[in-house]
Order: sequence, then C-alpha cells, then structure tokens
Amino acid sequence: MKSVELTTLDAEGTRAAGARLGRVLLPGDVIALSGELGSGKTVFVQGLARGVDTDSGALVTSPSFVILNEYPGRLWLYHFDFYRLGEEDEVLGLGYEEYFEGNGVCAVEWADKFPEIFGPGTLWIRLTRVGDSERVIEFRPGGGLSERWKLIIKALDGKQ
Repeated sequence: MKSVELTTLDAEGTRAAGARLGRVLLPGDVIALSGELGSGKTVFVQGLARGVDTDSGALVTSPSFVILNEYPGRLWLYHFDFYRLGEEDEVLGLGYEEYFEGNGVCAVEWADKFPEIFGPGTLWIRLTRVGDSERVIEFRPGGGLSERWKLIIKALDGKQ
C-alpha cells in the first residue's frame, strides 16, 4: 500500500490530523511515530488523544523520562517514548507486547529506533518539519492495516 502525505500549517492542524486518525482507530492499533526533535510527534499524539476521547482533563505530554503514559477514554491510549532507550533489551523489559496486543491504542514516539518489534499491522507515521510551524506528515500502513486504509484516508481528508 502506498504512503500518503498530509501537510499541516500549524500545531493545531497537526493535532487535528491526529484527532481525525484517532476517531477511526480500533483496540490493538499501533501507531509508530518518527521524526526529528521538534517535528510534532507529541503534538500529533495530543490529537490522537482527542480522537479516542481521552479524559478531557488529561494533559498529554511527552513520556521521555517515564517511557509510558496511559490515558483512559473511549479507547485507552498508551503513549510510549523510546528516545532515551538505547538497546532492544530495555524495550523488551517494558512488556510492550501486552500493550500492543491489548484493548487500547498504542502510540510510540521514536519507534524507528527499534523497528523490529513492530508487527505488520503497524501504521508508520513520519513527521517532517518544514519551517517554523508547517509539518509534512507521511502515513505508511503496514500490511495488516491495508483493509482499513481507505477508511483511514477518508478520516484524514478533513480540512486543516
């Protein structure tokens, strides 16, 4: 399946793209995010949280130091950040499989550090900074998401 690119003009546009995606996610979906520091990965996850209807009082922040934040909602959102992890053994020690195969949605920042742990149903998202506030977001589905890809594209086709 081909990748799809979306350009957002500001942080709220990036959040809105995440929210549109979040509304069509199902339990067990895994979102693997990559991009440089400051590219908007956490901002995108803030939108995902909005889309899966997390508790409106929850402040979605980068879990760089704690590795995992959990947010309850229509679907639980498990927000991982692998930035500080150096070896695959550290990832394995997290018990990530229970989350990836669970009843919530997983969003993993810096997923490209350990691509081998992700299954074929993973949706890969790369955020690229273009100027101060504009972002290009590339969506690349794994094999397991192909049957739902049309629905996902439709969800992302909204206005910024």
